[in-house]
Amino acid sequence: MASSQKNLSDYSSTNLTDVSKKRFAIVVSEWNAEVTESLYSGAYETLVQHGVNPKNIVRKQVPGSFELTLAAQWCAQDEQIDAVICLGCVIQGETRHFDFICDAVAHGITQVSLKYNKPVIFGVLTPNTQQQALDRAGGKHGNKGDEAAITAIKMLGF
Repeated sequence: MASSQKNLSDYSSTNLTDVSKKRFAIVVSEWNAEVTESLYSGAYETLVQHGVNPKNIVRKQVPGSFELTLAAQWCAQDEQIDAVICLGCVIQGETRHFDFICDAVAHGITQVSLKYNKPVIFGVLTPNTQQQALDRAGGKHGNKGDEAAITAIKMLGF
């Protein structure tokens, strides 16, 4: 979680595994595109910065965060993909829709990771406001995309 004490883009880059030959799928929600495109940029740039060949990064687009789970499963079942990064943003609204979507996506992504025994990373923002989302998508609290990418790299070295 990003806060005044922890920036999403701050991470330890010591003892990272060599990912130069690893293949990553990044699944991006179209909903809240201003936010998710920034998350994607952060994830992509972090992977490349740490040695991933750009040709080994596959981008998949889905309509909303709810669809991240199925797309993650399709990517995870591909034996050539080593890790999947799911990026989305669900902003709290006036109804309980937020709760159902966030719970379903978190649970679904976890299940895909366990089913395929590979890292499937939850890079989904769940803020109360658009501004909080922007603050965590390259704003004052860093970029959740950076954090998701470095998490995938670290999990591959586990």
